[in-house]
Amino acid sequence: MMEQGLEALWRSMGIANLEWGQVLMLLVGATLIFLAIRKGFEPLLLVPIGFGCVLANVPIAGLAEDELGRLLLAADPDHLSALAQVLGVPIAEVVDTAKHATGETLYSAKLLANHLGYSPGMLYLFYDVAIETGVAPLLIFMGVGALTDFSALIAKPSTLMLGAAAQFGIFSTLLGALALNVIPGFDFTLAEASAIAIIGGADGPTAIFLASQLAPDLLGAIAVAAYSYMALVPIIQPPIMRLFTTEAERKVEMSQLRPVTKLEKIMFPLTVLLLCLLFLPSAAPLIGMLTFGNLLRECGVVDRLSKAAQNEIINAVTIFLGLAVGSKLQADKFLSVETLGILALGAVAFCIGTAAGVLMGKVMHRVSGGKVNPLIGAAGVSAVPMAARVVNRVGLEANHHNFLLMHAMGPNVAGVIGSAVAAGVLLAVVGG
Repeated sequence: MMEQGLEALWRSMGIANLEWGQVLMLLVGATLIFLAIRKGFEPLLLVPIGFGCVLANVPIAGLAEDELGRLLLAADPDHLSALAQVLGVPIAEVVDTAKHATGETLYSAKLLANHLGYSPGMLYLFYDVAIETGVAPLLIFMGVGALTDFSALIAKPSTLMLGAAAQFGIFSTLLGALALNVIPGFDFTLAEASAIAIIGGADGPTAIFLASQLAPDLLGAIAVAAYSYMALVPIIQPPIMRLFTTEAERKVEMSQLRPVTKLEKIMFPLTVLLLCLLFLPSAAPLIGMLTFGNLLRECGVVDRLSKAAQNEIINAVTIFLGLAVGSKLQADKFLSVETLGILALGAVAFCIGTAAGVLMGKVMHRVSGGKVNPLIGAAGVSAVPMAARVVNRVGLEANHHNFLLMHAMGPNVAGVIGSAVAAGVLLAVVGG
């Protein structure tokens, strides 16, 4: 009896059920937390994502599993036998069949698991509420709108072209993802390739929103790639910026932007929303929340709501969003050839987007007679405000009197709008 008790105790321990894949993912989670704390790479998101990754890979806890997944983890013979009867398969095939069940079969299996006393894990519930419903990315966009000053874009509308050019990485990577299907182990559908391609916009909430709509199974890899490359902007972008510009171009000092009136600031979000409703309704969720948040900021009569969107709301949603994204980094779902392909494609998309923005900056430099510093094109990706800060830093390295931050904010916020528009286009074309 004592031996049986000790054996049962041992089987209930995490160390007895730890698999190599889980060990690897625990290290990945720890690495994300390290990069956030030690290197300062997007800490507001990498800390909760990394911690969610650790929690999702705790052995036999099933924190990221639904009720059916927790039944399978428990491996109770009587319960597995009952599940086999519901699925109509031999008990030897019940686990594999349950993992791939869909439609009414999946619904019946979950109903049985719930009846037997199994409930969804904590992280699964976070994912269900924050991402499955699409609420979290939209609230993040509202917060971004409330935090963002669009004055630089309003003062120099031509920088919208830089934000548009930087989205070239999205559509080129869409073709690249489909091209990977010729390699054994890759089988991306058009919807999945579209979700992967949006990484090139360097916009985490947009990537999560589109992936949750088009490729929920790839959400973990897409979200981690998007936020990782956002965090690595200070490392990835400068070499590309220097490669495509000359020393003389990087030294160009730009004239001060004109003042923007309050009326212009109020009319801007309303105008953007109107254009969205007229030409691209599929982007209305993202554009609508972005412009709503910005209107709260600029109208001047709802300071309490504006401050709530900038602080309490976006902070709370960021916690749930990060943990929910981390929940998709389970070893059995994340460690695959497809994941490596997504990470590689994401890097390519980001580099192409940066290069396209800089090249458009060179075009504007020529057209303007040398008045535009092409470096600001690199801020066309929507990593706000980090990309603009990197542009300012590289400009100062070339010329100590060259302050490009406000000029770079124009294409930077244009990139936010551009990535949302690109997501709307993909959703309309691919998602029907």
